Amino acid sequence: MIFKSWLAHPLTRGLDVDDPRTTELRRYIVQKNNFLRRIYREWYADIAEALPTNGRPVLELGSGAGFLSHVIPGVITSEIFHCSGVDVVLSGLELPFADGALRGIVMTDVLHHLPRPRRFFVEAARCVCPGGVIVMNEPWVTGWSCLIWGRFHHEPFEPLAKEWEFSPTGPLSGANSALPWIIFERDRATFEREFPQWRIHKIKLSMPFRYLLSGGVSRRSLMPGWTFGLWRQLENSLQRWMKQLAMFGLIVLVRDNKGSHRATCES
Repeated sequence: MIFKSWLAHPLTRGLDVDDPRTTELRRYIVQKNNFLRRIYREWYADIAEALPTNGRPVLELGSGAGFLSHVIPGVITSEIFHCSGVDVVLSGLELPFADGALRGIVMTDVLHHLPRPRRFFVEAARCVCPGGVIVMNEPWVTGWSCLIWGRFHHEPFEPLAKEWEFSPTGPLSGANSALPWIIFERDRATFEREFPQWRIHKIKLSMPFRYLLSGGVSRRSLMPGWTFGLWRQLENSLQRWMKQLAMFGLIVLVRDNKGSHRATCES
């Protein structure tokens, strides 16, 4: 308990994660922590690479603490509550966009906070044009990550949960960090049966150590920024063992034309 208390970032220690002021502080932490900021830039580069190229807009869910708009010009930033630096307040379960209006929905550490993920996939299939994508960076379940997420992370982590849904307790405190793995790995056949509009294009596992060492948005940083490249080299050398070591997964879903007569994103 004392060790976990010491690990807590002094700026956010004891704050309510559902308070928008905590998100504002987390944005400040990301900007000031060079190690963590470089992780976000790596995630954002993967997101940008996965997006189709056309004139339709891209929606980012849960933009509050990040800076994706600096990497993808024109992205529509959003958050579940009012905070500075976002374009619109909305819920991922009720998207205020016309059918086929978006070429992509992107997010970082957001899906596992959605208490009704099935509702999100339905809404996303309506708003994203065929050929468009959902791209997300999310926690992943491995032998190593179970130790970290289960013992040292403040969010609920329940890989044995039978249901995808969970009781919402707050916009950010409600979560199951194991949810992306449950949906796209453990229950992949269920997802593919229920949502034929979405094809799982890629799951890229990564980052067994760097995010942990960065401290993330709620812990102390354990490494100076100049060591980032060394740790990245180490992780690159461990690619063959990512199924046992990864803490995160980049998930890319492509919107197929099944059940839709709308024009594709390329039209």
